[in-house]
Amino acid sequence: MLKAGDKAPGFVLNDQDGKEHKLEDYKGKKLVLYFYPKDQTPGCIKEACSFRDNIDTFKKNNISVLGVSIDGEKSHQNFIEKQSLNFPLLADVDKTMVSDYGVWGEKSMYGRKYMGTFRKTFLINESGVIDKIYDKVKVATHAEDIVKDWEIG
Repeated sequence: MLKAGDKAPGFVLNDQDGKEHKLEDYKGKKLVLYFYPKDQTPGCIKEACSFRDNIDTFKKNNISVLGVSIDGEKSHQNFIEKQSLNFPLLADVDKTMVSDYGVWGEKSMYGRKYMGTFRKTFLINESGVIDKIYDKVKVATHAEDIVKDWEIG
């Protein structure tokens, strides 16, 4: 299980437009890497819009934001278009990244068990080391919580 102080696992994934993103691309910057279960679902919309509405604060502090789910590029394109999102969403369709970051596992809803992505966020510093992990996320205020924790604004 990953913890603060660990080196962030590398990744190579495409975003909604087929553009490749690698962890090394973000060296020298802070990175908010947030994992979410599914495009266009109520909690995921609230969380994504929280980042959308605070993106200028992140950008002005040299912080990149990436959302990650197992949905494909086309699904991400639709999500971005419908919610006017202003940051990339990575398509982890083969579940490599969700596995590497320990956010894929058994979930339960209404007594039914299934495999899915846990809502979890990693704050990665300029050296590629995990500064903080959010295991519990308040979707509507998640971006604001990170702004406070990283003391930016």
